[in-house]
Amino acid sequence: IETARGILAAADIAAVPGVVRLAVGTFDLAAQLGADPADREALATSRSMLVLASAAAGLAGPLEGVTAAIDNADRIASDAAYARRLGFAGKLCIHPKQLGPAIAAFAPTEEEIAWAHKIIDSLDTDGVWTIDGEMVDQPVVDRAQHILDKLKH
Repeated sequence: IETARGILAAADIAAVPGVVRLAVGTFDLAAQLGADPADREALATSRSMLVLASAAAGLAGPLEGVTAAIDNADRIASDAAYARRLGFAGKLCIHPKQLGPAIAAFAPTEEEIAWAHKIIDSLDTDGVWTIDGEMVDQPVVDRAQHILDKLKH
């Protein structure tokens, strides 16, 4: 999705039978908006709308747009990590050099994996319990399972 009209229709597009994933075309969208495609704040609302539309339609998280910097692994990793925090599930790449940093940024961290194991290992049949002073219920379990499921791919 790479136009303002497409962003505003993202929920409808995501709900079309056969659509399996959305992706953002940041360069075309930014050009239409008169913004720099590297400006995260300028495109934050558009990105969030794709994440919400994907979730509402039961789709996997969307794919983040490309990063123009081919030889800047730190920039690619940073862009991918930012997209992951927003709820994106992957990143479009324009060069093989970008694959490693992008893939690594979407992989669960050791901290996240340890947390997820702690949650899953503590499953309680009462429905709500605490671990380390924090409430655990089904949505927390679901998030932990999602993290562990990423290890299988």
